Amino acid sequence: MQCPNCNGEKVVKNGHRYGKQCYQCKQCKRQFVEFYSERGYSEDARQICLRMYCNGMGFRAIERCTGISHNAVIGWVKETGAKLPETEEIEDIPEVGELDELQTFVGSKENKVWVWTAVNHFAEGILAWAIGDRSSETFAVLWAMIKSWSCYFWVSDGYCVYPKFINPEDHIVSKTYMTRVEGENTRLRHYLARLHRKTLCYSKSKEMLQISIRLLLFYLKRKNQNSFPIFP
Repeated sequence: MQCPNCNGEKVVKNGHRYGKQCYQCKQCKRQFVEFYSERGYSEDARQICLRMYCNGMGFRAIERCTGISHNAVIGWVKETGAKLPETEEIEDIPEVGELDELQTFVGSKENKVWVWTAVNHFAEGILAWAIGDRSSETFAVLWAMIKSWSCYFWVSDGYCVYPKFINPEDHIVSKTYMTRVEGENTRLRHYLARLHRKTLCYSKSKEMLQISIRLLLFYLKRKNQNSFPIFP
């Protein structure tokens, strides 16, 4: 065995540290171990924790199951979700679009926010979304993303904001035909612990809510791939 510092061969055992045999070089007095463990968590651990998060588990629950610090998991969620695109390129422009809003809160139940969603009546997946209050200003953000679809019809409930943007001849007001968008919103509640109706998990910031939804939508679209991207 050689000293990693001076390459000297006069090496003696010098006790143990964290269960590993320590050595000391008699020439330069450097102390070292023969093999160093890789620091930090593996990429497999990161992937598992992100999948657990996108399957309805909170940060503390992941920590209890894996032994990995909830702060590490929070960091992975923020790092990955922040670098994903807000919305992805739409492959098929919808002929019939559905619109709805999902209520949640940030920080406290008094601070209500809404997630406005738009979907294709004939296909799975949320195509566009926006977060804010329940006013026209928030829906205008979503409408700016989807009005170019030029759908034959838009389906929504009877909330007063929608007629301000959608022409009456293109607008169908019917809860009966909103099963697709209501189902997608239910999936959001099912897969994200912070959106469960009765839970101790909640969003402390609007930014974290946005990141979580972005991460979940990416995951739901690629569940069979079973992995999240690694960003430099």
